[in-house]
Amino acid sequence: MRTDRGQVRGQNEDSVFADADCGLAILADGMGGYNAGEVASSMATSLLSERLEAAFKTCAAHETDSRTGRSFAQRSLVEHIAAVNSAIYFASEGQSQLGGMGTTLVAVVFCDDKLTVGHVGDSRLYRLRGEKFSPLTHDHSLLQEQIDRGEISAEEARYSINRNLVTRAVGIDPEVEAEVNVYPVRPGDVYLLCSDGLYDMVDEGDVQHALEMFGANLEEAATQLIKMANDNGGDDNISVVVVKILHEFPAAQGRWSKLRSWFR
Repeated sequence: MRTDRGQVRGQNEDSVFADADCGLAILADGMGGYNAGEVASSMATSLLSERLEAAFKTCAAHETDSRTGRSFAQRSLVEHIAAVNSAIYFASEGQSQLGGMGTTLVAVVFCDDKLTVGHVGDSRLYRLRGEKFSPLTHDHSLLQEQIDRGEISAEEARYSINRNLVTRAVGIDPEVEAEVNVYPVRPGDVYLLCSDGLYDMVDEGDVQHALEMFGANLEEAATQLIKMANDNGGDDNISVVVVKILHEFPAAQGRWSKLRSWFR
């Protein structure tokens, strides 16, 4: 995993977290004046990682939750993102220098040959499977709503002045609903969590090419992605977490947390 200030911003308001032993990765892109964005993103990654790691010690992520009928990972992401939202919101309300702070968020739990992803805002999760590179998250943004309504094309969206206006973020309102989805995982898959500082500056085709070229060295892949965004202007903070699935990890063969993937 890597995070970089970029070429324009005075500070880095992104925050990243990854723990291969727990099969957990989190990326947050903060917003707000002064250092408030940095505070919000840091709170999001630290509080959410602590809460999820504690939760999965009490119940395996793949087990079905009797109350909701969903997996414990799904329930945990919904509940703990909501709790983190409240913590950031009340911190913002209680300290004037933090007023209005918030953060986008994308969090992934790998378990039982599946990934569970929860996200709020426009930080993204991509998957490279074979020769197909595609987003697994759907932005919560004004621009995405315009695309969905057919008012603007994806190509036109790249140059829109509205491309950084999110419609949902963690910590802005007293309550927020995370979008949570589950996807099957295959050996050889490469997953990329990233902030808009990457995908606003680098074409998806070029991101795919970098992941294909450096897929055997995820640290180098992350470094190259950061460099590409900076070479193209580095208008924003840039953060990436790259995960490669080396083999199957069914829960029946042992504790789900023994996923052998590398996070960089």
